[in-house]
Amino acid sequence: MPLLEPDPEALRPGTARTPAPDRVTDGSAAGTPEPLRSELTALLGADKVLWKISDLVRYASDASPYRFLPRVVLVPEDLDDVSAILSYAHGKGREVVFRAAGTSLNGQAQGEDILVDVRRHWTGVEVLDDGARARIRPGTTVLRANATLARYGRLLGPDPASAIACTVGGVVANNASGMTAGTTRNSYRTLTSLTFVLPSGTVVDTADPAAAEALAHAEPQLCAGLLELKAEIEADEELTARIRTKYAIKNTNGYRLDAFLDGSTPVQILRGLMVGSEGTFGFISETVFDTLPLDRRITSALLFFPSLTAAAAAVPRFNEAGAIAVELMDGNTLRASVSVQGVPADWAALPRETAALLVEFRAPDEAGQEAFEEAAAEVMRGLDLVVPAASVTNTFTRDAGTIAGYWKARKAFVTAVGGSRPSGTTLITEDFAVPPDRLADACEALLELQSRHGFDAAVAGHAAHGNLHFLLAFDAARPDDVERYDAFMQEFCALVVDRFDGSLKAEHATGRNIAPFLEREWGPRATELMWRTKQVIDPEGVLAPRIVLDRDPRAHLRGLKTIPKVEAVADPCIECGFCEPTCPSEDLTTTPRQRIVLRREMMRQTDGSPVEAGLLDAYGYDAVDTCAGDSTCKLACPVGIDTGAMMKGFRHLRHTPREERIAALTAKNFRVVEASARLAVAAGNAIGERGGDRLLESVTRLARRAVRPDLVPEWLPQLPGAAARELPRTARVGASAVYYPACVNRIFAGPDSPAGTSLAEAVVAVSERAGKPVWIPEDVAGTCCATIWHSKGYDAGNRIMANRIVEAAWGWTAGGALPLVVDASSCTLGIAEEVVPYLTEDNRALHRELTVVDSLVWAADELLPELTVSARTGSAVVHPTCSMEHLGDTEQLRVLAEAFADEVTVPDDAGCCAFAGDRGMLHKELTDTATEKEAAEVNSRTYDAYLSANRMCEIGMERATGHPYRSALIELERATRPPGR
Repeated sequence: MPLLEPDPEALRPGTARTPAPDRVTDGSAAGTPEPLRSELTALLGADKVLWKISDLVRYASDASPYRFLPRVVLVPEDLDDVSAILSYAHGKGREVVFRAAGTSLNGQAQGEDILVDVRRHWTGVEVLDDGARARIRPGTTVLRANATLARYGRLLGPDPASAIACTVGGVVANNASGMTAGTTRNSYRTLTSLTFVLPSGTVVDTADPAAAEALAHAEPQLCAGLLELKAEIEADEELTARIRTKYAIKNTNGYRLDAFLDGSTPVQILRGLMVGSEGTFGFISETVFDTLPLDRRITSALLFFPSLTAAAAAVPRFNEAGAIAVELMDGNTLRASVSVQGVPADWAALPRETAALLVEFRAPDEAGQEAFEEAAAEVMRGLDLVVPAASVTNTFTRDAGTIAGYWKARKAFVTAVGGSRPSGTTLITEDFAVPPDRLADACEALLELQSRHGFDAAVAGHAAHGNLHFLLAFDAARPDDVERYDAFMQEFCALVVDRFDGSLKAEHATGRNIAPFLEREWGPRATELMWRTKQVIDPEGVLAPRIVLDRDPRAHLRGLKTIPKVEAVADPCIECGFCEPTCPSEDLTTTPRQRIVLRREMMRQTDGSPVEAGLLDAYGYDAVDTCAGDSTCKLACPVGIDTGAMMKGFRHLRHTPREERIAALTAKNFRVVEASARLAVAAGNAIGERGGDRLLESVTRLARRAVRPDLVPEWLPQLPGAAARELPRTARVGASAVYYPACVNRIFAGPDSPAGTSLAEAVVAVSERAGKPVWIPEDVAGTCCATIWHSKGYDAGNRIMANRIVEAAWGWTAGGALPLVVDASSCTLGIAEEVVPYLTEDNRALHRELTVVDSLVWAADELLPELTVSARTGSAVVHPTCSMEHLGDTEQLRVLAEAFADEVTVPDDAGCCAFAGDRGMLHKELTDTATEKEAAEVNSRTYDAYLSANRMCEIGMERATGHPYRSALIELERATRPPGR
């Protein structure tokens, strides 16, 4: 054991706890039982079997109100693995549930036996027919697929609000649709073909001309059973008519019985049945979609009405005018959305009865856009709108930023409203559909029902399609509150079915909370046909039992999860999973959602329980150490939960008083530390140049094992040499800005380049060349943005350096008279934002007077208009850093690159490299995992320049790709250098 190994007990919850009724029992503390664990390890290999209690707990939750602990989690890499798992389950009488993103709202991604992660190794997009079609693997997010298709002017039909996180496989399996898909653009209507694995292990590619013959040979009983059901349904005219009527509006409740009417062969029937089957019929391993035109001429408005019914009454008029989306939000939704960055603060005071419609028109060209705008203007003339807040305009706009803000508020419905629920309550998200002309009545009836049962009303939805969403919050630990929820559900289902002949699930799929009510909507005849279909396809009941079909009338009350209170920064989390695709450790250890899920399970446990001990033992590395601390999870979370901040807080808790004192001492004496670090880098580089990289790697690995991996960095061959001791000479007189070279650029040299120009030299040169010279203060040595201490949770050192840099910057800039230009994006973020909580009151006042500007923004906005490019580059690939995402500066990186490169590429898989200062040297496996997809995309071709905006990120990307990344400013200096120099 390392000498300074942190004590897991430091992270033990210190609050008084009452054991929760749904806590994981002590009998599960050892994880996956034998012989299940050893048999699956022998079958698949140890790296594909997750068996620790922490693994099982982190996969036990999804975005739904349910929680079921799997016995084991498997991570297959290919179809052979999936077939082997299904074969094993058949032979052993076990059950299998497939899980992708875990964004489902009804428990579809949870299982009580074998849970199979089909996200990690199942990503990829292949564009076909110049974008007219796309072959997409099931673990690919909708956002990622559309990013690739956008280059061809195309997009997918389904557009769920969770597109940032939900996967294509999950969208198909649930027939999720979204804002614009309705009944014509969903998966059922736009899928060209599917490849799937049946419960028996048989693989079917519906696009294969020989598929029908192969299926008949492999599965004769299944084929006969499907054709028998088809004949029976078609012979019943009343049932056939009923099926067609049910799918005239959005409906994902139960199985797609219209597949028997639309398909003529077993393969075609299966292709239809797989859509919306929620993993109960097989595993979808590949999809081929017909894509749709990406109409880029967009006009939108957010219109405010005095009531929900008034807003609903306007919907048909906008539908007739050709709107592609008409989204409804009630007053509670609008008020809650102020927690989303960019939403006007005055919405918080909107009257409760207020409602709004987000109306959007999309056209391929100017003429089409103008025609839609004329039609919209005609509708507007007959509306009775209100202006309940100063920010309300009630006008249509083409401004992309304004439109994006509208959609951000709308898409945050579940998380923003759910995040504002009372602490400790469970969130239920329901959706249903009624004929669009009954929408106003349905709104009134729903609000009355919610109020009568004591639930706060919160309603939003795809009004154009008669599809409403609402939320219910209750305490799952209180039996009386669970019964209140049950009573509401009984009346709700009766209301939707009996009064409106609607769909109990419009787009979220049946799931565990509507399965008991399936027969209420479809009747006994159709429901029995669904049971028989399941029996024909999965006679052993291996796949996803109780998720679509369940005869237990109280099944919707089984497995409800409690939500114990955790750290304040994470307590609003509803476990939606939007954060997961942005997380660098997603494929290595845990995600932000899982870090919170694990913490909540600790809070459910009694103090000192075996389960708590197992969770604490794994949490240090899996959650705390391998968190990059980049906080991109905060950007993805609609309510801005910063799990990175929580992990930094946990790092602080693990520090001993001695460690805190040493960290504070380094801050106080950073001038000496900085010089020593530069000397150490120079020495290491000299040894490495003499073939000593392996020696340095060996020595640092031994030191890491002896001391602590999270304290001692590992030597990497990609580390550059030391920076020059002297910075470029500049003059204060006549300076347009103060230039602050970050300590990382004062310690590490830049990449080798033909020009041999350092970053500091480049910034000084291009600023002078543009007529806006900068001044480097003589006393920058010994100062830092404080990120070194902030990222590691060293609070005392952080406070020392945060106050030092602000005081120094205030003096350098003459009290904020000049902007402070910082040449590393993470340092810009640190000085501009992250130091603030650690400043004294006096220094906060000084900080408010500072203008902190990233060097890329300085160059793009201030210098570029004054520069002449004389030497162009052919192609460039850029790596936007996570700090740039926080600062909103990513566009400036592209602008700079486009100024001197003929072709600029931002990889679709670009994300945080996780080098995170020195974390890439402390846990290089984190950077290796985080950069894997982006590196593969970058290395699919060659570029003339590889560019970024932070030295440590450039080192990380060089390590990942094998190509030397450099600052875009160095390339800008070369490109604008006068000819002959």
